[in-house]
Amino acid sequence: MSAPAILSAIACNLDDQTLTAALPLLEAGQVEAVEWSFDTLFDGRQLPDWFVELLTAYGEQGRLVGHGVYFSLLSGRWTPEQAQWLEQLRLLAGRFRFDHITEHFGAFTGQNFHTGAPLPVPYTAATLRLGQDRLLRVADACQCPVGLENLAFAYSLEEVQRHGEFLEQLVAPVNGFLLLDLHNLYCQLHNFNLLSDSLLALYPLHRVREIHISGGSWEDSRVEQGRQIRRDTHDEAVPDEVFSLLKRTIPKCPQLKYVVLEQLGTGLRTDASQDRFRQDFQRMAAIVEASRCHAHSHQPNAFQPPASLPAGPAAHDETIHTQQRQLAQILETAASYEEAQQRLRASSLAHTDWQLEQWAPHMLETAVRIAQKWKQ
Repeated sequence: MSAPAILSAIACNLDDQTLTAALPLLEAGQVEAVEWSFDTLFDGRQLPDWFVELLTAYGEQGRLVGHGVYFSLLSGRWTPEQAQWLEQLRLLAGRFRFDHITEHFGAFTGQNFHTGAPLPVPYTAATLRLGQDRLLRVADACQCPVGLENLAFAYSLEEVQRHGEFLEQLVAPVNGFLLLDLHNLYCQLHNFNLLSDSLLALYPLHRVREIHISGGSWEDSRVEQGRQIRRDTHDEAVPDEVFSLLKRTIPKCPQLKYVVLEQLGTGLRTDASQDRFRQDFQRMAAIVEASRCHAHSHQPNAFQPPASLPAGPAAHDETIHTQQRQLAQILETAASYEEAQQRLRASSLAHTDWQLEQWAPHMLETAVRIAQKWKQ
């Protein structure tokens, strides 16, 4: 029997709470595919035999996808940790059969590798060159299709409106695809007061091979009284608005193959939250099932990378690196939004491609909170 055109999946990592919540779904055969954040195990922990068997079983069916977290694709300086990340991916790709590999857009805020959160970079020719080079290296390591996930955070409305186009430019040389995270999109819709159809129209939906849905949290702004910021914290159930967005988005994505439910184990510590996780999965699966009846007739794009991949030195840009480090240092140490704004305006980032003069106050405030949370 051939596989369904679109598969309902879960982000299934080596986490006790997540696995406890997912186990009844797995045992019932309802989980059609699995996404694994493979680099969360690069700390040296051994995979239990039963987890290896799970990954192997889904991989042999062509239903295992890998999701990277820690590569920091758009960091200005190429690091030994990134080279090591690629080598570990190469080993894992030889051990498990990944149908594709994805990574996050952006660069880490933290001074140290494996700390921080991904935040945006200027949409320039220099950052485009960095990202294209590194995506080709990811494809060379995994020998399968590669894609990028859209970012939840943005500093300005212009950045939100240009994000989809820049993602397409990044993945084009590697014949890559887009992992469209609908909760990330929901964050931008709320934080910048946008309409979903208008924002979706700015994305290369013909390149969407995977969709994520998840939950998040609300945070009150101190800079703008009465405003709430939507954060992509992955620790709550999926909002109704994201399910509605899923229904409207699937028909617009002719190359879609996976729809994945994500939730961190920190949000699955009670019986009630684990039950809600299973309800969310079943609601998602029902939407996917209904969409199969109306699937487009199209020529599938395998998103196979080119045979010829770079063998020379990795791309780097010391100017971008210096600016990223300066930005991170300000965000991580500023005592307030006002101090961060003052220091940024006096920094070398002022009046550059970072366009910090256009940054929305509530989003700079949020960037400070994100950076300082991850620094801890």
